[in-house]
Amino acid sequence: VQLSELVGYESQKETLVKNTEFLLAGYRALHILLYGSRGSGKSSLVKGLLDRYQNRNLRLIEVAKSDLKDLPLIVERLRGVPQKFIIFVDDLSFEEDDDAFKALKAILEGSAIASPENVVVYATSNRRHLVREFFEDRPRPRDSDEVHSWDTVQEKLSFSDRFGLTLTFEPADQDTYLNIVRHRAKQVNIKLKAEDLEYLALQWATRHNGRSGRTARQFVDFLKAELAIADK
Repeated sequence: VQLSELVGYESQKETLVKNTEFLLAGYRALHILLYGSRGSGKSSLVKGLLDRYQNRNLRLIEVAKSDLKDLPLIVERLRGVPQKFIIFVDDLSFEEDDDAFKALKAILEGSAIASPENVVVYATSNRRHLVREFFEDRPRPRDSDEVHSWDTVQEKLSFSDRFGLTLTFEPADQDTYLNIVRHRAKQVNIKLKAEDLEYLALQWATRHNGRSGRTARQFVDFLKAELAIADK
């Protein structure tokens, strides 16, 4: 994935790139949560950083949620290594009393070990509140188990605030969606009149998964194959 291929959400991309430049320059960069709608390109943006900066010693380590409990050990192994590392966690959310939650919290807060300057955590999520909350979790006035039970609830809900930056990806509006379609169609050399391309793209979004960067890419890939077969 190349960053130049990803259009839309330009301010989010600019902030992500700038923070990564800080990391590469040897300054302490911020951990980032990329939060927003499905298919908006959050994961592609992070992976696109590796394509742009691999020759500057940037490395990306994708850690599955099931392996987050080992995150303090992973981070400690990277301490002092000359390369710069993005630890990437995709589609992040937690259950209550999750060991992965505790491990990531320790890294973000630096409470267990001081996070080395050559490591940042970039995580994506469709949820603003990363720890799932249920109605039965909310304290009731008659509850006497915990004096400050509302503080516990707020501590869970504010977990995302422990990231230094939160980049929000709103659902794509029509202009953003069509801009992505036009950009992608130009890259793969689709030659259709602009009005025909836009009409087909809007029809595709209506019949499939709605307007998003992912939907735009799926539409263009399908259209490219369809036109190629029709020309044979």
